[in-house]
Amino acid sequence: MRKVPGLETIYRDYAPRGVQFYYVYKSLAHPEHNGYVQPFTLAERLMHVAEAERTIGSEIPWLCDTMANDLKHAMGDAPNSEFVIDPEGRVLVNRTWSNPEQLRKDLEELIGPVENPTTVADLDMKTLPPPQPAAKGVVPRVERPKGGVALRVEPVVHDGGEPFYVKLRAEAERSVLGGESGKFYLGFHLDPLYHVHWNNLTPPIRVTLTPPEKARFSETTLHGPKVEVEGDVDPREFVIDVADVEPGQTLRAAVSYFACNDEEGWCKPVSQEYVVRLEADRDGGWARGVGRPDLAADRSTRRGSGVFPGRPGKPMATNPAGKDSRPPAADGGREMGRVARVDAETNSLTVRTRDGAEQEYQVSGDAMLRINRRIGNINDLSSGDRIRFQWRSSPDGRLILRLMAR
Repeated sequence: MRKVPGLETIYRDYAPRGVQFYYVYKSLAHPEHNGYVQPFTLAERLMHVAEAERTIGSEIPWLCDTMANDLKHAMGDAPNSEFVIDPEGRVLVNRTWSNPEQLRKDLEELIGPVENPTTVADLDMKTLPPPQPAAKGVVPRVERPKGGVALRVEPVVHDGGEPFYVKLRAEAERSVLGGESGKFYLGFHLDPLYHVHWNNLTPPIRVTLTPPEKARFSETTLHGPKVEVEGDVDPREFVIDVADVEPGQTLRAAVSYFACNDEEGWCKPVSQEYVVRLEADRDGGWARGVGRPDLAADRSTRRGSGVFPGRPGKPMATNPAGKDSRPPAADGGREMGRVARVDAETNSLTVRTRDGAEQEYQVSGDAMLRINRRIGNINDLSSGDRIRFQWRSSPDGRLILRLMAR
């Protein structure tokens, strides 16, 4: 949930001329960004919309996708797409990554230029920080499995039960999904929209796993750390070894913990259960490599980004005439070089080529990345890594389609 000043200036200029603007809320592309986690219910999604309105300070209205993410899938599954649609419902412009500068040019061509365009300096957007009911940064993060794939998590909901103050995120190495041994990650993240924190004066979180039949887990009973401060909001995370898991099988995770809400004046024990399906969640997003010591050591040169496993990306760009304007495959090429920077905010990669020049590339939503002979994502790249990649031109810049790193 972050503001987009460039888009806000376009809204100020073109909404009075009859252009309707909407933000679309869908599954989070980067869960854990600013502490926000994937909601479990439609009511929680609507809470996220209200939180976005509160924190961003935008006047642009929101549309909320269904829990099945029907709109996200229909729009091509890109993490930050942008569309211009005419009154007859025809898609005139379709970008896999929002580009306010180009959007203004599109509207100038379609509707006409604006006299005295609004600038970012003209905006007076009152933004507010995310809620933080207790201390943060108290419990060290774990090192998550590299190239981990988000798994489908379903809460076991009971009528009249407590809200899921804690959201489970499960990830597994791709080898696990292929029936081989590997690492399995479980992260229990407090949902900031409930304004709760852990009660560390009571026994720490306890997790009991019920593995699938014949599967082998290195541990099935997990205990959280003993924390010295009275309360905090850091996630409780576990990494275990698993083997002999068949794709599509399910495991159950029962959790017990104590939660407090200081605003409402309560602390209480909570017991809840989740079902984890051992298959890739196409809407699970990427958590930007948090918990990896090598990433935390130098965020200036290595920042996470999102390519999404298990989903069919549909990158395409069309011009205002409605005709596909994607350049032919020949308008691109293959390059070799070294990674200079990874930028999560723009989902881009800056590469230093053999002649010493630096060039920025956008990573396609469905790009195939193989890192050390395994499928991965740009979270796994570091400054200085040697890479080979295939790219093509697009209206928004140079787009990486395939990449190999060693």
